Amino acid sequence: MSHSLSRAFSIVQYTFAIYMAVTLITGAALLMVWRQDRSQSFTAQLGLSHLIWTGYPVAYFATHSTNPLVHGVGVFGLSIVPSLCLTLMVAGIGSLSRRQVARPILVAMTVTLTITHVVVISHDMGLMQGVSASINIAISLMLANWLWRMGVGERITAGLLILAGLNQFNFVLQPTDQGAMLQTVFATVLRLMLALALMYAAINRTADGVRRMRDRFFLLTERAHQGVAVIIDQQCVYSNPAFMSAYRVDKVVDAPAPLSESWLDRTSTYAERVYVRKLLTQLRNGSLAQAEWEGERRALDGQPLYLRFKAWPVEWDGQPAIQIVMSDETAQHESARALLWQATHDELTGLPNRSALLQRLREGIADSRTASLALVLLDVDRFKFFNDAHGHTVGDEVLQSLATRLQRGLEDTVEVMRLGEDEFALLLRGPDAENDARRLTDAVKQLLAEPLRLTAHEFFLDVSMGVAVYPQAASSPEPLLQAANAAMHAAKRLPGTSVSWASEQQTQHLASSFRAEQALRAGLHHEEFTLMYQPKVAANTGALLGFEALVRWDRPGIGRISPMDFIPAAERNGLIVPLGELIITQACRQIANWRVQGFNAVPVAVNVSPLQLLDVQFPVMVMKTLKEFDIPPQCLSLEITETAAVAHMDQACEQITQLRQYGIDVALDDFGTGFSSLNMLRSLPLRTVKIDRSLIDPMPHVDAIAVVKAICDLAAVLQLKVVAEGVETEDHARAALQAGCDALQGYLFAKPLEVDEATRWLGERY
Repeated sequence: MSHSLSRAFSIVQYTFAIYMAVTLITGAALLMVWRQDRSQSFTAQLGLSHLIWTGYPVAYFATHSTNPLVHGVGVFGLSIVPSLCLTLMVAGIGSLSRRQVARPILVAMTVTLTITHVVVISHDMGLMQGVSASINIAISLMLANWLWRMGVGERITAGLLILAGLNQFNFVLQPTDQGAMLQTVFATVLRLMLALALMYAAINRTADGVRRMRDRFFLLTERAHQGVAVIIDQQCVYSNPAFMSAYRVDKVVDAPAPLSESWLDRTSTYAERVYVRKLLTQLRNGSLAQAEWEGERRALDGQPLYLRFKAWPVEWDGQPAIQIVMSDETAQHESARALLWQATHDELTGLPNRSALLQRLREGIADSRTASLALVLLDVDRFKFFNDAHGHTVGDEVLQSLATRLQRGLEDTVEVMRLGEDEFALLLRGPDAENDARRLTDAVKQLLAEPLRLTAHEFFLDVSMGVAVYPQAASSPEPLLQAANAAMHAAKRLPGTSVSWASEQQTQHLASSFRAEQALRAGLHHEEFTLMYQPKVAANTGALLGFEALVRWDRPGIGRISPMDFIPAAERNGLIVPLGELIITQACRQIANWRVQGFNAVPVAVNVSPLQLLDVQFPVMVMKTLKEFDIPPQCLSLEITETAAVAHMDQACEQITQLRQYGIDVALDDFGTGFSSLNMLRSLPLRTVKIDRSLIDPMPHVDAIAVVKAICDLAAVLQLKVVAEGVETEDHARAALQAGCDALQGYLFAKPLEVDEATRWLGERY
């Protein structure tokens, strides 16, 4: 009998040992699955649960010990092991079913189950097994409900959990070692099957993840705008639609394999292939982590492309490979090229522009092989007439035709450019650029000897050419262009198609004129101009009749400048109009000051430029200024030159008539120096004639007096006052009085006076 019991106990031990081995192995296997794929967290939780279950047989045997301490440890083990395992099972199945159970709930569940087991087991072992089995069944049913709508592996797991719960009732129905052994045998099988089901579910999950990643990869690459290709050992194993589309594969019927030798021969140059192969070799051997390159390529149908590439090592089906990402930047490249072309070319003729010319000059001068180069600036004479006479469309056609003739008629070594409006540039290089430039200008003359034939017109052109040779004229681009420009302006003073060669004097003169113009503008802005006043006296009594306001420029750092030096420049650049307004304003201000000081102000005469006569608003401006300073019109008189009156007779007559209607006297200045005619004196509504100093200076010679007397007699008939300018001697004064002049003006009486001196004249002689 004792031997039978001992043998039965040994069988129970072997059974429990097998159970422990299975739970250890399955738990370790599940943990290894988790280690390979950390996203499968349920395998770690359920694997740990299996490992903890190995302590249950140990605790069971400990409860059979007669040692109170060991027995107590066994009781606690039978309480804590199922509690921890159930909690881990809930957590793991929650992860498997994608239901995350909060950690506080899991902690509370562990504590509650442990206390329940301790309380029940202290009363009866069978009762404890019944309670534990009931709890296990309830939780298993809940977990099965979570898993049932999922995959096959999850459903098998649900069924095994329920069977594991039911298996615990074996000991409840047979609370002996025989019942424990039977329960353990079934538990071993169920644990093994449960582990296999969980691993199957984990494998499915991993496979699903791989499929999702693969689908995501293909979704991203197949629909991407960037081209993607993968190569293994110089063979393309994958290429997406964007890669194939960029090379226009669908446009050809004999498309070679992607990135094959035939493909590369048709899409890139030999030098490009050598360079790219070198980069790919460095990627394969690990000396380069990532490579980038870009450049022009050809599509399989011959269309030009501009592509940008990036490449790096990857693994493809377990083999080392290189992934290439390609961006098709053809449109952006073409847009940038178009913008660059627009920035460096003339839109009308398609010729390179000024920016391109300067770049060519920089490159040519920087090139050590350049011995010399010649720059010819060519300007069409009187081009404005084409636009004025025929319209801008014909003017544009003239420029286009001239550009075509220059391009076709000159040698290929000559670069033709358009700098703007009617100005062109011809650039040539060579060892003897000076002689080449002479031949070039002769060739241009021959080309322009024949008329330009347009759609509806034929025109002969004259051009002015300025030539500057490097390095004789200048040693850098901008000064060379400046020298050619100065020479061209010098050529414009010559008749017909003319040529002028750059010289230092021309450049200095042009620069000086530019600086003077800028200084003149600044002088107007800062009101650096002042007036001096030269008296006019009665020829018979010497009484003061009035002043002529003469402008002077007090230029900072230089001093006082005569009007002979700046008035012509002001007329050339149009500054005479604002300067004239400034002079009239200053004269009116001074008249108003004299009136405030109590002087009976005499008329002050101001010279008027021909350009002011062309301004229809000029009379309005004069009257507005008079009103601004509250002075009567008779206090101001205006003097116009005879040349201006003749050149602009109609406008002058209209403007003078309007001024006379306002009460302002107008005098004809410098009479006798231009195109004097009786008709002009009769037609213009003048009040005064001023005889030029060139007619006064020869007096008192008899013939000089006769000329002046004839003018005075004519003026008397026309009821005009006569003023003699340039009276410098007593003989001049007596002869002018004898000839019939009414007033005299000149150094005999006074030079132009400052304001203080003119004020003293007012006090002493009026």
